[in-house]
This record gives sequence, structure tokens and C-alpha cells, in this order.
Amino acid sequence: MLNITRSAERYNLKTDWLDAKWHFSFGDYYDPNNVQFGPLRVFNNDVIEPGQGFPMHPHRDMEIVTYVLDGELEHRDSTGGEGSIRAGEVQRMSAGSGVRHSEFNASTKNTVELLQIWLLPEKRGVQPSYEQKQFTQADRTGKLLPIVSPTVEGDSVFIGQDATFYVSRLEPGQSATHELVDGRRAYLFVADGELELNGERLEKGDSVKASEVDALALKATETPAELLLIDLP
Repeated sequence: MLNITRSAERYNLKTDWLDAKWHFSFGDYYDPNNVQFGPLRVFNNDVIEPGQGFPMHPHRDMEIVTYVLDGELEHRDSTGGEGSIRAGEVQRMSAGSGVRHSEFNASTKNTVELLQIWLLPEKRGVQPSYEQKQFTQADRTGKLLPIVSPTVEGDSVFIGQDATFYVSRLEPGQSATHELVDGRRAYLFVADGELELNGERLEKGDSVKASEVDALALKATETPAELLLIDLP
């Protein structure tokens, strides 16, 4: 089954510094039919104005993955982790027993666009930790590249949950297939361009909850497509 949500249907919060599209119930937005998908609890697509961001705030018992689509994000947290997250980089922060962090757009002229994704952890109360890696466009072109996994597949960062994150850039005509083991599900987000998923046409900003299917067949159509896919229990 493919449950498709179009970009125009998404809950969209707009303030003077933030343009946020929330895929699941978050903050003041609550939909009892859209709270989580397996352990996937939060999937936010944020665009932050120059010189703005989220001040230091607490989290606990959550696996938090940040993937920057465009621009550069400044990160600081109470574990001592800090630095810039640039387009194509992924950051994983295990909040565990408790952590405080901030995310800020330090640019004076450019916005930053990012995905912030939260998963419920397999184990609660772990020691908080932080990890970050760069992946190039060439690394992900024409294939599904694992960037986050519980087994550190390839050169991915570790996550304390049975979930694997893949990114891909497909040029027009290129295709990729992801097989789903029985009982597994997947969440797909089209970050840019257009593609077909098992014959269904998807555009930028669309997302899909996939379950009870054997495989996801992805193909870019007229334009290059950038996507993120999460394989979930």
C-alpha cells in the first residue's frame, strides 16, 4: 500500500523567520490519524531565514537526524558537539538521558533548508552522543546511499533504532529499487524534482508511507530527482 501525501496538503507553519512543513503531529498541530509511522515520530522540512534559528532547548530519549538540503546550519549541544552542517551533510544526535541543543542560520543573506527527523529509540536513557558526516552529490547519484543505520552500513552514521536512511539523486531516466523485507515499511520524501514510484508520479515535497509492498521502484522522469527514503520496522 502506498499512502501518498502531496506537498500542498501538508501542514505549513509560517512565521517571520521560519517556513516549516510538518509531516506528523508536532507543536500546536495535532492530527490523531497522523501521529507517527512506526518509530518515525517527527519529520519537519524547515526553511530558516538568515540570522535566525532555534535557541537552546532540551530533548531526551529521542534519535534526532538532521539533513541539510541547502545552505548551512550552525549546531551546538550540551555534549560539546558543535559545528556547521552543510548541504549534503547528515548529523545524528542521540538525546538519551537528556541533552540541550540549538540550531541556527548564521548566514546574513541566505536561507537554510533542512530536514529534522526524530525516531523513538530502541533503548531509553542512553548516554547522549553526536555524530556528523559529509556525503557528496556524486556519492548518491544513480543509487540509494545509506547515510544513517544501526549497523553503520557503508559509511553511514549510527542510530539507536532499527532504521536505515538512504538518499539518492536520480538523473532523468535513472532508476533505483529498494526491496522491503516482510513486516518492514518505508517513508519516502521527494526533496527536489519529480519521480515515479511504482508507477505513481511524485513531485517535490510529496511523501509516501509504504507498507505491505515487496519493493519500491524509483525512476526520475523529466528532471533530476533528490529523495530520502527511510526503511523502518
